[in-house]
Amino acid sequence: MIEVATNDHNTPEVLLRVKNLKKYFPIHRGVFQRHVGDVKAVDGVSFDVYRGETLGVVGESGCGKTTMGRTIIRIYEPTEGQVYFDGTDIATLKSREMRELRRSMQMIFQDPYASLNPRMSVERIVGEPLEVFHLANKEERKQRVARLLELVGLNPNFMTRYPHEFSGGQRQRIGLARSLALNPSLIVCDEPISALDVSIQAQVINLLEDLQEQLGLTYIFIAHDLSMVRHISNRVAVMYLGKIVELTDQDTLYANPLHPYTEALLSAIPVPDPIVEEQRHRILLEGDLPSPANPPKGCNFSTRCPRKVDICSEVEPEIVEVEPGHFCACHLVQPAAATS
Repeated sequence: MIEVATNDHNTPEVLLRVKNLKKYFPIHRGVFQRHVGDVKAVDGVSFDVYRGETLGVVGESGCGKTTMGRTIIRIYEPTEGQVYFDGTDIATLKSREMRELRRSMQMIFQDPYASLNPRMSVERIVGEPLEVFHLANKEERKQRVARLLELVGLNPNFMTRYPHEFSGGQRQRIGLARSLALNPSLIVCDEPISALDVSIQAQVINLLEDLQEQLGLTYIFIAHDLSMVRHISNRVAVMYLGKIVELTDQDTLYANPLHPYTEALLSAIPVPDPIVEEQRHRILLEGDLPSPANPPKGCNFSTRCPRKVDICSEVEPEIVEVEPGHFCACHLVQPAAATS
């Protein structure tokens, strides 16, 4: 098993440790629904998340980012691997034990229009977690909902309204208030700004940062927008076809990307200076993302990599620590100095 872990020296406390996590969706065909294969949505990812930090997760659509996030908090059951939350392996917990632990792990969903029940008022939506866990009576729930709405920048008088009466940004704030109701330690943010107008995205990001500072929250921030990920993340993991291909702090990743796929992703970020934009080199990847039901032999990126060599099509690269805290899975990238 390949484990991606950062150095233990002078590092913050590890809140979440993921080891060789896999999530396969079976493919069945025929009258008797024979098992003929698997969609390998998440295929052996390992990483740590430190308490109070934001780990950004980036990659193309279909690379497994959302599935990984949902599997970590067991909305999806893992096929294989371990997920240690605060020292407890939640991948093996029974339903009742997991239900109690879920109070500390919440998720903000991508679509603020689909993630809120249109038949429920804001008071019921935000207060539902408190009701489910029997943490407050009706009057206490109402007071708690009012405080949560104020915390996310909404008027408490809005609690009698319904989701259709709010804008996209306001709905996402309602979803955030719901996720905060149980005082979680970890929040998985599944592309929380991708469905919002650009003018609203910055407001939501600033709110997430303010709440993190106030409440000591830890985020896994899944997104497509690389510039936004750089702004909010402490470290960034780059995913391709169910695997993490590079992981390091955000400054190092953007200044010195090592994996060819990371280089291609960063070259696609637009620069607001027309002169710089015209002069910089854009890396265009040929072909489409391979199917996770039939990944290529060797390196998953070998079918599109502009720098591939023969070994790339034969042997899967291990993810190794190339520099302190900088991990990469590429045959062309070797550790700066071999350790004895």
